[in-house]
Amino acid sequence: MAGWVEDLRNLGGIAFLIVRQRDGTFQATIKKKADPDLFSRASKVVRESVVAVRGRIEPNPQVRNGWELVATALEVLSPAAAPLPLPIADKVGADMDTRFDNRVLDLRKPERRAIFRVRSVVAGAFRSHLDRQGFLEVQTPKLAGAGAEGGATLFETTYFGRRAFLSQSPQLYKQMLMSTGLDRVYEIAPAFRAEPSDTVRHVTEFTSFDGEVSWIERQEDVFPLLEGAVDAAIDRVRAECKSELALLNVDPKRPALPLKRIPYPEALEILRGRGKRLRDGDDIDTEGEKILGQEMGREGRELYFVTEYPTAIKPFYVMAKTDEPDYSFSFDLEYKGDEMASGGQREHRYDVLLARMKEKGLNPENFEFYLKAFRYGMPPHGGWGFGLDRFVQKLLDLPNIREAILFPRDRVRLVP
Repeated sequence: MAGWVEDLRNLGGIAFLIVRQRDGTFQATIKKKADPDLFSRASKVVRESVVAVRGRIEPNPQVRNGWELVATALEVLSPAAAPLPLPIADKVGADMDTRFDNRVLDLRKPERRAIFRVRSVVAGAFRSHLDRQGFLEVQTPKLAGAGAEGGATLFETTYFGRRAFLSQSPQLYKQMLMSTGLDRVYEIAPAFRAEPSDTVRHVTEFTSFDGEVSWIERQEDVFPLLEGAVDAAIDRVRAECKSELALLNVDPKRPALPLKRIPYPEALEILRGRGKRLRDGDDIDTEGEKILGQEMGREGRELYFVTEYPTAIKPFYVMAKTDEPDYSFSFDLEYKGDEMASGGQREHRYDVLLARMKEKGLNPENFEFYLKAFRYGMPPHGGWGFGLDRFVQKLLDLPNIREAILFPRDRVRLVP
């Protein structure tokens, strides 16, 4: 059996190696009387070295898992340097920079790896739920000639002498696909935002779970697809990750469906009642989201939609309401007071879309590749963009979004 040496206990005539594998540890026992040379070599092994131990499995009720490996051979496959830059098994903490500078060691801790087992199950649940709904998984470009939302949050690069950008979102491409007959698509892939934010909920490279669906008659047609996927993910995590949830000391609750819909004007009234002064037309900021989350929490609602945001604060591709054009067919999905997703019904009418683009100060010539799809028959459609990392953070009550990302990227961190 092979693994990392988590601990070494030398009691003089007998030595115990606690060897860690992916799903737990086992005890290798070396008796000095049986093999003095083996005992001597085992006593010198440095913690976190990779070893292979051969021997007999024997029952031992005093050991945590009820058995031990009585060693007859020991090979150090890869010795670890000493001292270690951060503790692995010891209950001594390390600051976040030290942890992420030595992320491969940090991820040896079972509670860290538990996060990524949960994350994998979440992504798998999203896929299987939408697959059953007739969706097709797609992959869109991550190098683009224009941004989905424009603005200063684009990472610019040079592409064979031309300007290019890292993708903020697959938004434009998944909308283009709605004109092809691939009428239900989703993607789980990286996206990039050049936001200089130093917060516990922002990073510059994140994983986005996006969906788009054609032939909708109203925005409401999108809600069951997204809330169903989120509910399926929570249900599957509860069923398949019991040991990980116990290790992390969390118990995520499934929501009651359908989720509550809070129109934007109603959300403003709730916030004003709590002393948060927002004018009609203002976006709901982070503080407002937290207050709204507290109010919904009192009703036992961790997940809910805020709908019908002002058209002026939404991207050009969001459809305005017919009877109230100052408001839009849009929504945010909130979880425990943080935004998880934005979405809504898209503007599929070419002339209206072109006018909206000009209102936003965008040059239609830069979006010709996108607009072309709307000239030749575009069905009504809608969808969402959902932050997978942030969802895992809130699901597991992690203090920082970086905990939910293997190798996070932010304003100051580019390695490892």
